[in-house]
Amino acid sequence: MNTIKITAGIVGPKDTVMLISDIAKEYSDKLDYLPFIYKSSDETIDIIETNQHLVDIWIFSGVTPYVTAKKSTSKQPFFYLELNGSSLTNELIKIKYKDQRSFNRSSIDLLENNDVYETYHDLDFTYENIYLYEYPGFTDTQEIISFHEDLFNQKKVDVCITCLSFVYEHLKAKGVPVYRVTPLRSNIRQTLKSALQQWETLHFKQSQIAILLVKVEESDKDTNHHTISYDLHRLNLELQSAVLNFSESISGSFVTLGVGVFLIFSTRGSLNETGRQVGDLLERLALITELPANVGIGYGETALIAEEHARIALNHAQSYDSSCAFLVKDGGVIEGPLKEQVSISFSYRTENKEISDKLKQCGVTITTFNKILSVQKRAGNNSITAAMLAEWLKMTPRNARRILNGLTEQEIAEIIGEEAPTSKGRPRKIYRVNSDFE
Repeated sequence: MNTIKITAGIVGPKDTVMLISDIAKEYSDKLDYLPFIYKSSDETIDIIETNQHLVDIWIFSGVTPYVTAKKSTSKQPFFYLELNGSSLTNELIKIKYKDQRSFNRSSIDLLENNDVYETYHDLDFTYENIYLYEYPGFTDTQEIISFHEDLFNQKKVDVCITCLSFVYEHLKAKGVPVYRVTPLRSNIRQTLKSALQQWETLHFKQSQIAILLVKVEESDKDTNHHTISYDLHRLNLELQSAVLNFSESISGSFVTLGVGVFLIFSTRGSLNETGRQVGDLLERLALITELPANVGIGYGETALIAEEHARIALNHAQSYDSSCAFLVKDGGVIEGPLKEQVSISFSYRTENKEISDKLKQCGVTITTFNKILSVQKRAGNNSITAAMLAEWLKMTPRNARRILNGLTEQEIAEIIGEEAPTSKGRPRKIYRVNSDFE
């Protein structure tokens, strides 16, 4: 079977790009590459914007072009070579034994503090007079140049060690003793392997079948066994038009299952912004009819699995609220409501017999229990109240209290405190549901 090859854009200074390209040849059965050499990392965005249609992934020589690339419009996977203690060791050995220089007084940029100190410690060298430029999340090369120059001119350091080619060339031209940390071949191989593995995983997920089940509730309420009204025909045609436009936007196709019921076929990759897109569809349907509409989305390796997931998702959307969408993906994990800016994620299955038996005793379904855990996790303080549960699961506070008290009786939850009510009334209990049963 022929393997689909991917094309990587390799970005960085000439020496590093050529080294990465040389090692990339070892993966020629899976990987093609295009080298993009710059003189300064400031050129990164222009390189990406101009050439992103030619490549599938980007591999950067270091964290500086990687961070710069994040400002581009590209949504492609980014990878970069991480410089660590092993890379630093190579330069320290070169300074010590090849050039016969001391590096006990040195300035070092962009490497993690732990990598530097542990490297010096492992080599049994002192690091009391080492100055580190801590990486702030972006790189101002002029600031880094000044960092090294000032320390050298003040005679606080004897050598400067940089991870940036631009800084290296500038300091070298000024006559400053400077060394450049470069990635090891083993590091490059590991990065290429990781990029290939992540791409294959992503490509598999993106190619999964996606099925959307759209249902406008009560749209067939005026039908009978003998005739369908003209108004209902017109409504259904308008709904079909909205679904057709949405299907086109996600490169999908659809079939009509009945009045106001549609099945849309697409791929997971086409739905990478599912929440926003489905929200748009629900808004279009709301403009056409005042009837409530819901969407269930299912992912799967086969159409059968995807459709099963879509039906489960639709059931959850219908039970949650009108005009919302839910998603069921791998492993039976449910997410929703997708239209909301904040959603919860839960499962409708459990392999734990103990928790299953206890839930039956207190009359709580596995799905509801997993929703409760998700709401508690969303709260961020490992606790939950009946009011929170009622709001998220669209139930009465009384029913929420009944559920939480039932879980407490079965020792699945515990009362950990109280909070003052916003108006007159009794203090509200704060619960903690045992997530160890997940």
